[in-house]
Amino acid sequence: MAAAQKARPLFDPPIVRQAIVDAFKKLNPLHQIRNPVMFTVLIGSAFATLLWAQALIGEGEAPAGFIFGVAAWLWFTVLFANFAEAMAEGRGKAQAAALRATRQNVAAKKLREMPAEEGRPDFGSLQAHRKAESVSASDLRLGDIVLVEAGDQIPADGDVVRGVASVDESAITGESAPVIRESGGDRSSVTGGTRVLSDWLIVRVAANPGETFLDRMISLVEGAKRRKTPNEIALDILLAAMTIVFLLACATLLPFSIYSVEAAGQGTPIALTALLALLVCLIPTTIGGLLSAIGIAGMDRMIQANVIATSGRAVEAAGDVDVLLLDKTGTITLGNRQAVEFIPVDGVPVEALADAAQLSSLADETPEGRSVVVLAKERYGLRGRNVHDMHATFIPFSAQTRVSGVNLDGRQVRKGAADAIEQFVKERGGQFPAALREQVHAIAKRGGTPLVVAENALPLGAIHLKDIVKGGIQERFAELRQMGIKTVMITGDNPLTAAAIAAEAGVDDFLAEATPEAKLKMIREYQAGGRLVAMTGDGTNDSPALAQADVAVAMNSGTQAAKEAGNMVDLDSNPTKLIEIVAIGKQLLMTRGALTTFSIANDVSKYFAIIPAVFVGTYPVLGMLNVMRLATPASAILSAVIFNALIIVLLIPLALRGIRYRPVSADRLLRDNLLVYGLGGLIVPFVGIKVIDLILVALGIA
Repeated sequence: MAAAQKARPLFDPPIVRQAIVDAFKKLNPLHQIRNPVMFTVLIGSAFATLLWAQALIGEGEAPAGFIFGVAAWLWFTVLFANFAEAMAEGRGKAQAAALRATRQNVAAKKLREMPAEEGRPDFGSLQAHRKAESVSASDLRLGDIVLVEAGDQIPADGDVVRGVASVDESAITGESAPVIRESGGDRSSVTGGTRVLSDWLIVRVAANPGETFLDRMISLVEGAKRRKTPNEIALDILLAAMTIVFLLACATLLPFSIYSVEAAGQGTPIALTALLALLVCLIPTTIGGLLSAIGIAGMDRMIQANVIATSGRAVEAAGDVDVLLLDKTGTITLGNRQAVEFIPVDGVPVEALADAAQLSSLADETPEGRSVVVLAKERYGLRGRNVHDMHATFIPFSAQTRVSGVNLDGRQVRKGAADAIEQFVKERGGQFPAALREQVHAIAKRGGTPLVVAENALPLGAIHLKDIVKGGIQERFAELRQMGIKTVMITGDNPLTAAAIAAEAGVDDFLAEATPEAKLKMIREYQAGGRLVAMTGDGTNDSPALAQADVAVAMNSGTQAAKEAGNMVDLDSNPTKLIEIVAIGKQLLMTRGALTTFSIANDVSKYFAIIPAVFVGTYPVLGMLNVMRLATPASAILSAVIFNALIIVLLIPLALRGIRYRPVSADRLLRDNLLVYGLGGLIVPFVGIKVIDLILVALGIA
């Protein structure tokens, strides 16, 4: 997604302007009632406003200026909380707007029926026979067949049913490098809005208008529609309980104060305005005002990482993951095995083996075949071969024979799996040396893939193909282990090869010869043990496991079935993104935990400012608790209310950006959290309230 590649400024002016407008719209009580803390502040603001109006037109319980100050800052508290939520939503909606801008209504070449002939269909001929027509992409329906040629934009989501082409997906993924799309396998899915760069494709439309992948992404990006996670709901319940407790406590203070004054025959009862200020400062308004923003911002951080999450629930689950299933190819290894060594049999010069291996690989366009050609050229100077001038007959690799090669000047050179080459040699009257068989086994035991080369009836030796483990992957797995996350490598390789790669990469466990049923069984076993499992996949065969996993990241380049089964889609199709997703999920949990700790500690400090000021009229002796030496009771109350509102504003950047994630243990994390945000939450209010008090006194307001 191109828009997601470039991170937006934290306070993008258009988003800020819209957030200010939305902050007022969110004053609707039907919206506020979903957040019990801020709903209480809203009711308190309205009640304080009525008390101010009463003071203006008659005798008020306190000076009108004091009541106005309290009412105004209570309103600002609600508005600032709304602003934080609107800012988080605005960043998500801006991403959705950028996606909408990529959607265009283009002309499509709709085929009335599938061309019967193999090879490239001639579009002009098809039109002449009325088998194709030019239609608007918006008129395409599920199951329609379209032809897309070089330079054309793919008109709709679909599956390639014929052809192979290079496709530019930068409009969706932001990646400039083209990708190959072809019929069959896990690379047959194409997305509407991408462009064919070369060759042609025949695509079967996989979605009706309004139901495309891009449409779903746009709706998912709209953070306002995000469902709350279980942890958020639990925190909401806690905040609601604290609000009810303090509301009941404050409700009993007024009659108790009146009774105390009448019984003592001196003092003044607590003012309703002061009680409202006390209530707002007692309840956890800081975390209550930022809670929605934190959750929505978590999804926004996923979007910035080019990952679309179907819900906030998936983002938060990523933070609780403790088992990570990773595919070997493309995730732990580079994705393509490379030739690293030629091992000749006794009596065969290594140069002869390299020459035969290169000859058999000249027409092999696979990465493995090209690596054989490169290795022979770099190590033994074998270069300058022109395939067309050789007048050779090349034997392409097939899954049935598992052999490729070349026939040249009476030479039959073959390269392939050991058992297939052994059969080739024996059919021509040759013998397969026991030493070569042992060498093949040794390569496999070290985690490599052995290929054997033979010329006519003579085995020449083996080629060692090796999975190249990605640089730095061991360090990443060590970080995950430090976080308490178990890593499991999934591969279709045999157990010997899998064990060797697992040891080199540093994973905790591996699943060899993995089938869809085996993956599903492993996930269920971990979940039965109370573990949260994350996995990534791109193929239809991954769909059952993706549907079962708690965090399931489907590759955008994968099949439609995989994308439907996952609860996240990685637009970059980068399997290692799973590690980053877990980090973002943990960052979300850490941010919420840190701000909750700060909010509760913050409230403790505010008590020292506002409680003596509220009760000093009834109980003058409580003036001894004015440890901050605030000027007057009115100044103390106003200073606490103002600080209570401003701290939400000051914490908005932290809620949107999230605190920096570090892979440390839970004990270390709790200790650091208490030291930084707990202790900070105790100290900051003392400083902030005192500074505001000095400003109010200097301005003559209190």
